[in-house]
Amino acid sequence: METRGFIVTSADTVAEALAAVRAAPPAYAVVDMRLGDGNGLDVVSAIREKREDARTIILTGYGNIATAVTAVKLGAVDYLAKPIDADDVTAALLANGGAVAPPPENPMSADRVRWEHIQRIYEMCNRNVSETARRLNMHRRTLQRILAKRAPR
Repeated sequence: METRGFIVTSADTVAEALAAVRAAPPAYAVVDMRLGDGNGLDVVSAIREKREDARTIILTGYGNIATAVTAVKLGAVDYLAKPIDADDVTAALLANGGAVAPPPENPMSADRVRWEHIQRIYEMCNRNVSETARRLNMHRRTLQRILAKRAPR
């Protein structure tokens, strides 16, 4: 992003990001949904409180409609699924309010989205297969087979 003319400040946690926002509210922000100590939506909300004209986008590997709606209500201008390249991020940050960003050139496959979701729930359950299977409403052995395979492309 620096090569595209942006001044970059990075933060690995919500606390670091909130401190940076208090010190100097950014005009543009790219916020990851999952940060070290919490949720990136807290950062989006803080940016909007400090600077109403800020353009903030959320990046996530675990996209879902409910979270996207919440992000937009809190002030994000876009909600992008990973993996994504810097050109797409720049386009989303600089897009006009009424313009719709073009679809990604290389979107994740449905199998990859499913695999990412399962991995997220598995991590949230502290890598407990039985608890993950219960939450996903699937048989434990089926989940074990999915977890044993490589990630789809």
